[in-house]
Amino acid sequence: MGPRTAPLLPLLLALLGRPGPGRAEGCDLQPVTAEPPITLSYTTSTVQRGCVSSSSQGTGRDVHVLSVEWSQTSAFPLKVFVTPRASGCTQSPVLILLCGRCSAIITSPCPDLLIHTDALLGPENTTSLSLKLPMATDKGQLLAWAQDAYRGITSYSEVRDPRWIQLRLGEDTSSPPDCIPQEHFDAMPHLETEVFFHAVKGCSHGDAQSTRAAHIVHLQPKPSSPITEVNLSLSCPKRAVSNQILILQSRANPTWSLSINNCDIQFLVSGNYTIMPISVGLRGELLPDTEEGLVAKAFEKNYSVIASYSSIPASSRISLEIQEQEMARRVPVTTPTAPSSTITQLPHMLLFMLHPWKCTDETMEIVIARSHLEPIKDVVNITLRDISCQAEKNATHFMLKTPLSHCGTSLEGRGHATNELILNLAKGAELQSVRVAFQCNIPRELFLRLFPTAAFEAPQTELEVNKEAFVQASMRWEDHPADLQLKECWLVVPGREPVLLVQGGEARSVGVAVLEAPPSSHGRKVWRFRFTYAVPEGGRVPFSANLKCKAGLQNNTIFEKVLVVTLKDGWQPPNNRGLGLAAVLGITFGAFLIGALLTAGLWYIYSHTRPISKLQPVSSTAPASESSSTNHSIGSTQSTPCSTSSMA
Repeated sequence: MGPRTAPLLPLLLALLGRPGPGRAEGCDLQPVTAEPPITLSYTTSTVQRGCVSSSSQGTGRDVHVLSVEWSQTSAFPLKVFVTPRASGCTQSPVLILLCGRCSAIITSPCPDLLIHTDALLGPENTTSLSLKLPMATDKGQLLAWAQDAYRGITSYSEVRDPRWIQLRLGEDTSSPPDCIPQEHFDAMPHLETEVFFHAVKGCSHGDAQSTRAAHIVHLQPKPSSPITEVNLSLSCPKRAVSNQILILQSRANPTWSLSINNCDIQFLVSGNYTIMPISVGLRGELLPDTEEGLVAKAFEKNYSVIASYSSIPASSRISLEIQEQEMARRVPVTTPTAPSSTITQLPHMLLFMLHPWKCTDETMEIVIARSHLEPIKDVVNITLRDISCQAEKNATHFMLKTPLSHCGTSLEGRGHATNELILNLAKGAELQSVRVAFQCNIPRELFLRLFPTAAFEAPQTELEVNKEAFVQASMRWEDHPADLQLKECWLVVPGREPVLLVQGGEARSVGVAVLEAPPSSHGRKVWRFRFTYAVPEGGRVPFSANLKCKAGLQNNTIFEKVLVVTLKDGWQPPNNRGLGLAAVLGITFGAFLIGALLTAGLWYIYSHTRPISKLQPVSSTAPASESSSTNHSIGSTQSTPCSTSSMA
């Protein structure tokens, strides 16, 4: 591929929506050839080449051969610890060490340890029985010479860039009869070493002015006997730097125990972890397991410089020292160094460990579990820089959610908001305040929100068909916010053709209207539109749908967001189907029963309140004259309501 066509590959891949190989948004990891930004070492029992044998049995000797190589000159003397097994120094131990005239310190509790070496031994050695190696002995000749000199060897190991080596004496009768070196040999249990890692890689995003740096340690899987716990010791320069992050990834999801020395740094960890000396268990998150994915994750968190990327074998102990580089010295310190007083130092350590703040493009949310604050004790309330913004509290959590424009939040930085958490502690009869400044990263991503009204308040995820809904798309882009475009938005309903709602800032379907959006501020761009998803009366309405939008610069797609919405059928009234047969029969029977009971009640009252005289029979011989008293009485009864009442 020629020089003119090579730059086209990233462009073509970007147009296809795929990152280039080994790249994440323009970052190409390359070996760090200058002064490395970190010093990283880890323990392992896997050596470059090695073997064991039972050939030394019967010789009265326990013979171990070490060949050490260096990728670069080490500033540390090599420490070799020769320790016996539980049975003690039962045989005369022999150590044969070839290390190219390195500086070494060899210690052992065995007084008769015999050493053959070309190393420069320091005064700290615990044995004086040392002999020079034969002249012109190299790695290829070393094993053969040891076999001839001692008629057998117990182990042979080639180690690269060790900081220290622990060699455990003792023979294993199950070992092969001959020591035949194998590549990447697992020397457990007779050898363990801490080796330096020199294959550090790094890169930076196109923004060369950024000083937000990420350090990534990626542990490769170990199929046999996977490691379940990793102890990582982290130390930093005396001048604290608060805008760096350490990303720890292991596919095995071990429990990480982090020991921190003089570091003000954020963490992103796969699996559970604790930070000493505060033994509070924290839950990590699922992280990508590829180089490109981890770099993209760092960029997603707005760390545009990958200061170090280290892919190392699985190890139970890791030591990482962050060096004070020129880049780090330019970084403005936004978080003050924690005071020396324990009562104020502990909240700083704990809050930066918990990292309880989370930002979107328009809100800041803080959630802190009360159980995580137990080491501090007596936390009465928590506020932001504006003390009127006080966190709500219940039996389990402190919670606070506020717009980024409120509560004293500053948006002057690139891609982050700054504020202060103020913890008020009850100390005796007075309240003591501890202020912890922090930065909340604003994700560089597209946000979608669905609203029921044009007020664009109280977002929801329920879309009622045949009724207007209001959509807001927004994101922050500090570099060129004016060039951002909402390319297109679709409504994707299962079983139906996708509906193109908006494209290029214009409505593309019936019932869609583009609305005026608020002006851009602090790099935030907002787009708004309304639409109606129409479904014919009686048509089947699926349970859910996807609202999918894309935003980008010019002709290249940059971001895509999908909002899952629940569809609600609001076309038919709740009781448009009428009453069922059972309901009609029930109501009819109830009306009949009430009528029968009412009739019986009236008849009972009538029969028990009628005068006795009225019950006597009327004489059949009475005259039929109109002037008789009987006829006059009935007539008056029929014409006088009061008489009727008295009769009853």
